[in-house]
Amino acid sequence: MAQPDGKKIFFENLSGAGKAIAVLTSGGDAQGMNAAVRAVVRMGLYVGAKVYFIHEGYQGMVDGGENIKEATWESVSSMLQVGGTVIGSARCKEFRSHEGRLKAAHNLVQRGITNLCVIGGDGSLTGANLFREEWSGLLGELAEQGLIDADAVQMYSALHIVGMVGSIDNDFCGTDMTIGTDSALHRIIEVVDAIMTTAQSHQRTFVLEVMGRHCGYLALVSALACGADWVLIPEMPPEDGWEDKMCEKLSANRAGMKRLNIIIVAEGAIDRNNAPITTDYVKDLVVKCLGFDTRVTILGHVQRGGTPSAFDRILASRMGVEAVLALLETTANTPACVVSLCGNQSVRLPLMECVQMTQEVQRAMDGRRFEEAVKLRGRSFENNLKTYKLLAHRKPESELPVSNFNVAVLNVGAPAAGMNAAVRSAVRVGISEGHKMFAVSDGFEGFYKGQIKEIKWADVGGWTGQGGSLLGTKRTLPAKHIDKIAEQMRKHNINALLIVGGFEAFESLLQLYEARSAYEELCIPMCMLPATISNNVPGTDLSIGADTALNAIVETCDRIKQSASGTKRRVFIIETMGGYCGYLASVGGLAAGADAAYIYEEPFDIRDLQANVEHLTEKMKTSIQRGLVLRNENCNENYTTDFIYQLYSEEGRGVFDSRKNVLGHMQQGGAPSPFDRNFGTKISAKAMQWISKKLLETFRHDEGRVFANTEESCCLLGMRRRALVFQPVVQLKDETDFVHRIPKEQWWLKLRPLMKILAKYKTTFDVSDSGQLEHVVRNRPKESDASVAM
Repeated sequence: MAQPDGKKIFFENLSGAGKAIAVLTSGGDAQGMNAAVRAVVRMGLYVGAKVYFIHEGYQGMVDGGENIKEATWESVSSMLQVGGTVIGSARCKEFRSHEGRLKAAHNLVQRGITNLCVIGGDGSLTGANLFREEWSGLLGELAEQGLIDADAVQMYSALHIVGMVGSIDNDFCGTDMTIGTDSALHRIIEVVDAIMTTAQSHQRTFVLEVMGRHCGYLALVSALACGADWVLIPEMPPEDGWEDKMCEKLSANRAGMKRLNIIIVAEGAIDRNNAPITTDYVKDLVVKCLGFDTRVTILGHVQRGGTPSAFDRILASRMGVEAVLALLETTANTPACVVSLCGNQSVRLPLMECVQMTQEVQRAMDGRRFEEAVKLRGRSFENNLKTYKLLAHRKPESELPVSNFNVAVLNVGAPAAGMNAAVRSAVRVGISEGHKMFAVSDGFEGFYKGQIKEIKWADVGGWTGQGGSLLGTKRTLPAKHIDKIAEQMRKHNINALLIVGGFEAFESLLQLYEARSAYEELCIPMCMLPATISNNVPGTDLSIGADTALNAIVETCDRIKQSASGTKRRVFIIETMGGYCGYLASVGGLAAGADAAYIYEEPFDIRDLQANVEHLTEKMKTSIQRGLVLRNENCNENYTTDFIYQLYSEEGRGVFDSRKNVLGHMQQGGAPSPFDRNFGTKISAKAMQWISKKLLETFRHDEGRVFANTEESCCLLGMRRRALVFQPVVQLKDETDFVHRIPKEQWWLKLRPLMKILAKYKTTFDVSDSGQLEHVVRNRPKESDASVAM
């Protein structure tokens, strides 16, 4: 298949020939570790290196023998969707001693291993760095004892370390997301959504304990994702007298016709005096003060279990490949690094800088410097906390600023999971800023028909976890009805507009901008939030709803592949949605372990199809039992899903049989994923703050009205690499292919070679964008607001 444009570098330039790489998982397990192990093994083999598994973490390294085994391509098959770590993880006291590390060094040298890829938390990575620093001394001791010769000391003189952080707590400074965090959030939100239905039935209060002994990330983000009434985390203990404030809030919510209360407590939650706050204490408090029927649920190790989410599989696969690249490029003077995620980009950071900052957080908490601890956690954590406070705690009317501005919010285009979270966030932030918020039903069709009504704080309660669009959404564009829309704006005195939607929303905003010269009513601040499962909106790397759709695709692919277990060899042809945009097929293919993904952006012909069939036939004969091929619905008008299915059936005859499946609208339905809930919530809050700022800037006091007609007052808020950026829609026209409704350049095309490499294809790979060694900065620039991770 054709490759996307860009600087291509063949791997011969980064050969691993003669190198030996070992991969181990250490400390607590996390979903996605297997995806990282698979990526390290296959990428290592791809570049010509020998790759070894070290079973049972550092214990296996110390014990040696059968614990250190050479890995093959087939040995990591069918592990992408498995939770935990199949190579085992164990805490090892012996490795903490000098004698233990001496044994470990001997075991590695015997196999010629001088490159270590360590997947674990800060303790595991600190241990790896100490091992690296002592390496030459350890080799000297082994030579003195006659266990290795002088040639071995010379040949294996340096140990290279690259770390990947596997931890569900997301407690490691320097990365927006650690492997396993998103999957743990999935487990929490699944439980919370289930509990909410029973709590509502009985008008109960539920107190939930989630993991996080030293870090409140899971508690905070799950509270944000489910709209919890109260959250208790170790980094920001509640003010003295919090018990009365919490009970007042719970009572007020019940008085406002809310039938349930959810309180989320991190297991390490403390008060201002560093005394623990337990779930039982909170339960007894609610029962004693309010008399509410209250239950406690401790989620425990459920959060560590289960299959990894699409996000964790992609993150771990990208990090695993990046780790191998880092090991190939390292020199004797390169410090041990950790592969991290910043925004939507892989970065390499000095391992010990990250570890030291992580330890600083704990020191700040021990010293009761809680504001400092929150800042040290990073801008992403800080923004989550600010957004939660903004949305969960309503100020009394007397404390709200009075702006006298009316802001309308509407959904446009196809529904996408996470739209309702974005609307809820917009309404509540708008009210907090003193605006009067208006909801428009059924997009621009409802707008010109006058389906506009004021929406209050309580009206959006419980919206975060709802799929689809509760406001209603249509694909109607405004151009044909622009005069009626202007009339409705005049009638309701709309001063600003927030549009949540996909490509139709983008086109709508362009039409409104272009109609400003004829209609002064449209000279107001306007902002669009990208929300579409297709992820085909220009000006943004990610759209609200795409993550939920990816998870639906990956879960279905897992089940479809499992349906063939124990049967003869079988290939599944799966059709995904996306219009002409191949994002779902490509990234879904990477997350599901597909052998090929056919998309419009990468033209293919019958020779490519034939080569794919032959490649799969060869693999089927030697190793794998099941194959997976994804096809974007509009990738080619002639090579349809039926055609590809029939081609594979005919050409694979005698080796494998084929089945086809069209996923259809199941990709659009379902409850939003934690990522989409939080991404929608956070970018919507940011958009409303931008609107408030623009309203003040463009208000003409002498005329008593808002007048905004510049390009900068009509923007799309999108995520670009590491940054959340407001971009004038008119400037995005040149970046857009309007015929096929896709951006002209799409970042995820760079991920396609990863999928091919992990499926055993020989291909080129663009390493020009691979992570470069950077330094940890205490307060990252505003780019970290983007936090792909939430």
